[in-house]
Amino acid sequence: MSVEVRPARPDDVIDALRPVFHYFGREPNEENARRFARVLAPERMHAAWEDSQIVGAASAFEFQLTVPGAVLPAAGITAVGVLPTHRRRGVLTELMRTQLHDVHERGEPLACLWASEGAIYGRFGYGLACLCGEIDLPRVHSRFRQPVEASGDFRLISLEEALDLLPPVYEQVAAATPGMFGRSREWWSVRVLDDPEWRRDGGGEMVRVVLERKGEALAYALYRLKLGFADGGSTGVVSVIEAFGTSPQATAAIWRHLFDIDWMERTKAWLLPVDHPLFLLLQEPARMRFRVEDSLWLRLVDVGAALAARSWAQEGDLVLAVTDASCSWNEASYRLDGSKTVESPELRLDVAELASAYLGGFSFGELWRAQKVEELAEGAVARADGLFRPDRAPWCAEVF
Repeated sequence: MSVEVRPARPDDVIDALRPVFHYFGREPNEENARRFARVLAPERMHAAWEDSQIVGAASAFEFQLTVPGAVLPAAGITAVGVLPTHRRRGVLTELMRTQLHDVHERGEPLACLWASEGAIYGRFGYGLACLCGEIDLPRVHSRFRQPVEASGDFRLISLEEALDLLPPVYEQVAAATPGMFGRSREWWSVRVLDDPEWRRDGGGEMVRVVLERKGEALAYALYRLKLGFADGGSTGVVSVIEAFGTSPQATAAIWRHLFDIDWMERTKAWLLPVDHPLFLLLQEPARMRFRVEDSLWLRLVDVGAALAARSWAQEGDLVLAVTDASCSWNEASYRLDGSKTVESPELRLDVAELASAYLGGFSFGELWRAQKVEELAEGAVARADGLFRPDRAPWCAEVF
C-alpha cells in the first residue's frame, strides 16, 4: 500500500505522536497532546498515512535561533519517528523531504535538531554543529582557584516567580550564544519548568534558585537533589538542569552556590558548553571528568539567506561551491554575502559540512583534515577559518 505525507489536523495530534512515543515504551494521551499543542502548531506536524492509520511523523517548532551576528527564524525538528512495522519503506525519507520543502516555503533559512542517531540525519543535509559536555564533580574537589564574590543574595523561588525572573537572564545569554534559541512564556511553562514525576529520574522536585541584587536577577539555576548516605557519609547528588549568569562573576557565583549545597557529595550536570568557564575556575578541572558528546545538528535550508545574515570575524570574501542532494535550490556557488556567483569557487563542500562550520562549532581546517571539504584555491581553508571564527563555542542548552 502507498503512504501519503501531509500536515496533521488538530484531531490528529495524538496519533501523530504515537510513532515516536512507541520507542519510549509509552502511549500518547490527551495530556501529551495538550502540552505539545501549547508550543507546536498542528499544521507543523507532518504525518505519514497508510489508509487511515498514521505510521510516521515529523514535527517542527518555530524558533528564533542565535547565529554569529544575528537571530534567524529556524525550524526546531522534533518528534520524528516511523513505526517499526513500516521501516525501510521510504517513509522517513518522504517525511524529511516534505518537511524541508515546508520549512523553505515558510522562509526559515535554518532547521536544527538533536539526533537520537546521527547517521540518519546526515543523509538529509544536517551537519553536527555543536558539542556539549557532562560533568560528575565530587564536592571535595570543587574548590575554585580564587574566592568568588556573589555580589547579591540567593533566594529559592516559586514556579510563578520563576516565570518572571528567569527569562531575562536566559535571554541575555541566548542573544550572545550561537546555537541557543528564544523561549516563549508557554515554552518556559510547558518545556522548562514543568516538573512531572517521569522527568525526575529518581531525584527530588525541581529546585529554582536565583541570585539577585536590588531586585534584579543576575543568575539562576534549576536543579534536583537526591539525598543518600552510605558507610557513614553522604552519597547525595546535585543534578543541575541548567545554570546561567548574566556576567562572568554571576556565572561563577551560581556554580559556587551549587557546589556548596550541604549534605551533597557530588554535583552532576550535562548539556554544558565545551568552553565552560569551570575549566579555568576550578583548581582541579580534571576532576570534573568532562565527557564530550554531540548536541545540535544544523541544516541550511536556504544557504544564501543564512550566509547573508551571518557576521564575519574579519574583512574578506570567499566563494563556496555548495552541493545539496535534498534541496536542489541550494546547489550553487556563493559569495559570503549570500549572492550566487559564476566565479571560480575556492572551496567545495556539501551543505551538511557547511552547517558544521556555520555556527563556528567546527573549523574548515578540521573539515579539511577529515576530507569533508575540497580546497580549490591555495590558502582558502585558512582564510575561511579566519572569517568563520566565533568569539565563543556554539551551545544549545536544551534538548527539544
